Amino acid sequence: MQVIPAIDLRGGRCVRLVQGDYGRETVFGEDPAEMARHWQDEGATRIHLVDLDGAKLGKPANVESVKAILARVDVPCQLGGGIRDEETLEAWLGAGLDRVIVGTQALKDPAWFSRMAHRHPGRLALGLDARDGRVATSGWLDVSTVEATELAEQFDALPLAAVIYTDIARDGMLEGPNLESTRALADRLRTPVIASGGVGSLEDIGRLATLPVSGAIVGRALYDGRFRLCEARERAGEEPETP
Repeated sequence: MQVIPAIDLRGGRCVRLVQGDYGRETVFGEDPAEMARHWQDEGATRIHLVDLDGAKLGKPANVESVKAILARVDVPCQLGGGIRDEETLEAWLGAGLDRVIVGTQALKDPAWFSRMAHRHPGRLALGLDARDGRVATSGWLDVSTVEATELAEQFDALPLAAVIYTDIARDGMLEGPNLESTRALADRLRTPVIASGGVGSLEDIGRLATLPVSGAIVGRALYDGRFRLCEARERAGEEPETP
């Protein structure tokens, strides 16, 4: 299982929110590119980026910060937040991102999402953010009536890179991921599932590693120093890099 450190961007800074609440923000760094380099130096094999302002506005906002990160690191980066049209999607892929993550627009326009997935096989991930099992959109500000598993199954035949599943109630809380719902989703999909939200200990990493998931995104626990990335990678069974 791959352990993927997260960098959430807001106003050009590296921050973390609690349960997606924009009013409960902690700033962890003024230089996101330096933070990305730090995680690469710590052994990260992929970095997860979120344009929080973009998710809220519906269009890219932290463009310069993302470009600075891409210029600073060599490992693959994936980005979600505010990607809701073809022009934006292709601009980000052209800027050097390995993957783009689409959530809101996949729910609003499934046909468009399907076309984009076929046009860019293996380069799109479905961002599946759920509150009480239902899909949340627009930077988690709106909760739909659509069940998360229903949406994921709708797109399971597409050539997606992954489904990134976040239980919003657990995000930033450090109380452990929702293992039951994560396992239930992964068991129903052929698309690789990456778990996100709630990891607070190495024990949480170990529990996730027993599930049929390909990765786990970790944020606040790393920033709070609860464990080091190398420890998490070892607990996850992630293969060490060759010298």
